[in-house]
Amino acid sequence: MDGTPRIEAALQAALAGWERASGPPRLAAALRHAVFPGGARIRPRLCWAVAAACGADHPAAADAAAASIELMHCASLVHDDLPCFDDASTRRGKPSVHRAYGERLAVLAGDALIVLAFDVLARPRACPPDRLASLLRIVSHGVGMPHGIVAGQAWECEPRVVLADYQQAKTGALFAAATMAGAAATGADPEPWRLLGARLGEAYQVADDLRDVACDSAEIGKPTGRDAALGRPSAAGELGIAGALQRLEGLVAAAIGSIPPCPGRAALTEAMLVETQRLVPKELARRAA
Repeated sequence: MDGTPRIEAALQAALAGWERASGPPRLAAALRHAVFPGGARIRPRLCWAVAAACGADHPAAADAAAASIELMHCASLVHDDLPCFDDASTRRGKPSVHRAYGERLAVLAGDALIVLAFDVLARPRACPPDRLASLLRIVSHGVGMPHGIVAGQAWECEPRVVLADYQQAKTGALFAAATMAGAAATGADPEPWRLLGARLGEAYQVADDLRDVACDSAEIGKPTGRDAALGRPSAAGELGIAGALQRLEGLVAAAIGSIPPCPGRAALTEAMLVETQRLVPKELARRAA
């Protein structure tokens, strides 16, 4: 599931195009701070892996789709870290964007990354014209209302929320967009790939909830204990650690079982088995063993 070199190159090219222009230099620096160095890049790598499994007949389209997904994810992290939401001081082991550049530039940087995500898809020679509309809709639905990551953030502002609805919007939506965009970049029907992404996204959110209670900040590169402190829905909080681990295991199995027929299905299944083993926090894995 590793298209990392191509993804990094696509992200570098996306930002370089804007940096060569005569825009505000501190905003340009804030954008680079938000994107590099990256984390696990799991969403764009998933997108690229699905494209490869489907045949990847147009590598530039797969690169653009993966980069667009990651830029959206980076934008969501910038906004999620703001004082009005998580008030997180660190992200990926370094100061969050608002701590490094101030709140105003952080808001603008998040907005600019959203715009850049669509710009990457629409650039000349990035995507075949007959695939562009599908990719634009997939990415926009993964981000906006009523079920995208914006809605996921908004659920935190409601007095009551169903945990599954929250997790599907907060995390599952962009994972579903990643798998669907990978398929659409090859001209394949994206709809059969939705369930794989949604299940993986929910599994990743459950794992993130577990890391929030079982890991320290140095291990995961961001503050821990935030779900309890902010009163947010959490699988670990609602199900307990044992119940959340069981839920995670079931989601991973369901995700792998939902991989649609495709030329590279066997290789994708094997890669996902390796990748999902990393979801369980190390300390919890030791306890379980």
